[in-house]
Amino acid sequence: MSSLRAKIQDVFNEPACEQNRRKDAKARKEGCSKPLTPGAAAGGCAFDGAKIVLQPITDVAHLIHAPLACEGNSWDNRGAASSGPTLWRTSFTTDLTELDVVLGQGERKLFKAIREIKEAYGPPAIFVYPTCVTALIGDDIEAVCKRAAEKFGLPVVPVNAPGFVGSKNLGNKLAGEALLEHVIGTVEPDDAGLYDINILGEFNLSGEFWLVKPLLDRLGIRVRACIPGDARYLDIASAHRARAAMMVCSTALINLARKMEQRWEIPFFEGSFYGITDTSEALRQISQLLVKKGADPEILGRTEALIEEEEAIAWKKLTAYRPRLEGKRVLLNTGGVKSWSVVHALMEIGIEIVGTSVKKSTVEDKERVKQLLKDDNHMFEQMAPRELYAMLSEHKADIMLSGGRTQFIALKAKTPWLDINQERQHPYAGYDGMVELVRQIDLAIYNPIWCQVREPAPWDCQPAVREGLPRTKSETATLHAVQEFAGTTAGDLSEC
Repeated sequence: MSSLRAKIQDVFNEPACEQNRRKDAKARKEGCSKPLTPGAAAGGCAFDGAKIVLQPITDVAHLIHAPLACEGNSWDNRGAASSGPTLWRTSFTTDLTELDVVLGQGERKLFKAIREIKEAYGPPAIFVYPTCVTALIGDDIEAVCKRAAEKFGLPVVPVNAPGFVGSKNLGNKLAGEALLEHVIGTVEPDDAGLYDINILGEFNLSGEFWLVKPLLDRLGIRVRACIPGDARYLDIASAHRARAAMMVCSTALINLARKMEQRWEIPFFEGSFYGITDTSEALRQISQLLVKKGADPEILGRTEALIEEEEAIAWKKLTAYRPRLEGKRVLLNTGGVKSWSVVHALMEIGIEIVGTSVKKSTVEDKERVKQLLKDDNHMFEQMAPRELYAMLSEHKADIMLSGGRTQFIALKAKTPWLDINQERQHPYAGYDGMVELVRQIDLAIYNPIWCQVREPAPWDCQPAVREGLPRTKSETATLHAVQEFAGTTAGDLSEC
């Protein structure tokens, strides 16, 4: 546990984090996130964060050394996609019981599980995750993993991030530390080139990185490792030979990018593939970094030619949507890099942003939002469900973009909603992804269901009476039925 404490303190003292540098020494030791309450349910725990970052490594066996429920609560918690191996979709756990805890059989059971996975599946590596229970009883997973690696002849990587040590974001960074300590730099590639890059913090949600990779391929740029989206173990192990890196989500893996720059001189920048302008700027910065590291400067010209061609195609496709969406108001209830990248993407086609959440956003993210929106009145750290509902029911927004947790607030307010978080079904990255995002917003706003659900319910309406004529038996029966159902009288019913 002493080594774990050292890692946590090292993560808390992250010099690449602008927010962290502004703190005094005491505040820095407390970390970036609100501490967890002992004994309370913590869905966003450190274990969950580590699993989120590492599970998209598709050919690795992910073994949870814990009671069954820990793996059940974390399996497949992101919509990442794989172009090949499916081993990451198989759930492995030691299924620790009370008897195992009492008799001290945890380490023996873990070693046996590693052996069974090796014999049955033969993966290139096994990642082992302890959770609160196994950490509290003192199972030494690092010793077990080291012994198993020697015995079975394959890497067995301990991911020491039990849930109680902190938040999900801390777990993200501890996962990066595990890669640095046990994976990256362990394999020397025989095909390293001047146009190799790493993409860090990209999860390939709904396969959206596959919309970006063809652009890089056309420029002759090879993605040595995308961490973690659609990754392979050997690619990550040789990631130290990349010439440059792009950081997509600094909230999660800024420590990984900084330490790779220190150890292997891999420069990085933070960018976004959401929106036309941001995608173009990301391609430019990648090319510029490669030139600084020795690539032929002619790639800069080819990059500009590609950008000009792709932007023209994208804007032509968006022409049909601009008059329908220009001036529409969007409430963005998400966070992190999407707090500014999606904002910028939507503003490009004339959509108005009435509010954006900056929860889980870095200081740099917040500054970008201020620059885009010209003030911070449209920024909020967290909005209570009651406030979200009030804002939507008062028609201050035409659509809300958020995660699945708040979709029912929008539906209750009879407001269009679109999933923008990890559970989404459509890819939104790159030029084609931007067109798809706009198309989905247009479909949501102009869906005819909203006109229907906003109409008064039948029992709130008085049946129309033919002018100057008495009600027919049918009209009278209908009115009585409505009155009986609504528990009201004819005098209480208003004309609709």
